Order: sequence, then structure tokens, then C-alpha cells
Amino acid sequence: MNSGSRSLKLSEAASQFLAGLSPEERKVSQQEIYKFVRWYGWERLLSELTAPEVANYAERLSLSDTDYAKKLELIRGFLVCAKKEGWTKSNLATHLKAKKIRTKRVPLAGRGRQQSVSLTREGYAELEAELESLKNRRSEIIREVRRAAADKDFRENAPLQAAREEHGHLEGQIRELEELMKSATFIDERRKVTPQVNTGDSILLKDLDSGEELRYTIVAPREVDPARGRISNASPVGKAIVGCREGEIVEVVTPAGKLRYQIKLVEH
Repeated sequence: MNSGSRSLKLSEAASQFLAGLSPEERKVSQQEIYKFVRWYGWERLLSELTAPEVANYAERLSLSDTDYAKKLELIRGFLVCAKKEGWTKSNLATHLKAKKIRTKRVPLAGRGRQQSVSLTREGYAELEAELESLKNRRSEIIREVRRAAADKDFRENAPLQAAREEHGHLEGQIRELEELMKSATFIDERRKVTPQVNTGDSILLKDLDSGEELRYTIVAPREVDPARGRISNASPVGKAIVGCREGEIVEVVTPAGKLRYQIKLVEH
């Protein structure tokens, strides 16, 4: 690839990067690279792109992509190339990290005041399966602790220490899930079916600028799963479409401006 200039526009850098790929690699990468560029603006100078902006892009992907990790890797490849070719001063790829979704722990003293959590029935079933898996793992860890404890030299018994730490972590996860499930209410039991988009609905959006169609399921924050297209009702896209009707046009604010989507289909 030609190293070019540090004042390259994002569109120019993307074109040069894609031109250097094999036809098969280009076919896989092109759509995601151009989506990244469009998010910040075709005319934006690559050298002006900041680390915080790149770091925030992972959050945007988590709202819509059904192949989250793979597409993050494609963008990282572009950003690594940009540093190698001298288009950027720093390696922005190091700031593009997958968003970690964590549940909020409830202190033991506050369990009696835990607020109700809204979940879909599918989400509740997934919690049940997760809890069962954790309990099975707990039994295995207890056996590992006992085996490791058979070594009487506790001063340098790393396996015992590791097993105890994992056991403590599992116990915390199990307690957290049990409390969460006790307080859960089902979304489909708390509302009547209405023409408007609501939590629990599946929707099909059409990007009015690119023509791209995106399919989402609106869920509570606890159920977000980028790999399955499940987005939070508290996310920018979720906030924009909840309460709207099929056929309506909504706008979502991005660093490059507003993106417009039409709600093509709503499935309750």
C-alpha cells in the first residue's frame, strides 16, 4: 500500500486499505469499513480521529451488529494499517475494545429493597439455564478445592488458592442471579399489545441513506446480546424507536450527524 499522507480523508484511507486486500478479503471487509467511515463522515480527516471516538464505536456496534467480535476485528485491521502506513500518529486499534456487559451487584444489606427487574420470558429462561450451569460448576470447584487441599503445604499451593478464588466468585454470581430472578417481572405481562414499538418487540429498520436493513429485538439492559441483535431499550437506537409506530421515520444522533431509519416492521 502507498503510505500516502497523514491528511487523508477517511474515505480515501478506506479505499486505499481495501485496494490492498485480496478480492476475498475485500468482499468480507468492505461493508463494515465503509460503515465505520460513514459513522464519522466521509470527509473527516483520519488524522483528526481521536482515541475516545474510536473507543465509543464498540458501543455503537453493540447496538446493531449480529457478528460483533468479527466486525470489530475487521475495523481493527483497518486502524492497524493506518498506523503502519503513517496515516495516523498512534495505533487507534488499541482503543477499539469490545464492550463488557456487567450486571450490577446488590449489597447484602440492600437485598430487601431490591427493585423489580423487567425481563422477557426468553430472558428469564436464559437466566435459569445460566444459574443451573453455575451450580454445576460450583460442584466441580468444590471437588477441586478438596483435591488441592489434600496437599498439606498451603504456603505454595497455587491450585488451592485458584480454586478457592473461583469458588468465591461463583458463589457471588449464584447469589446475584437468584436475587435477580426473585425480583423479576415479565415484560409481556406488564403491558398490553399496542401499535407502538415497546420492549420485547422485534423490529426491522431501513437506513434511509444506505438502504441497509437492520433487524433488532428490543430488550431490557440485562438481556443485551449483540451477537443475537438484542439491543437495550436505553440505547440511542432503542430510545429513538420505542413508542414509535410501524412506518415512522426516526433519527439517531452519531458523531457524523444524524442517521435516519424507517421502521419497516414491528413484531410484538
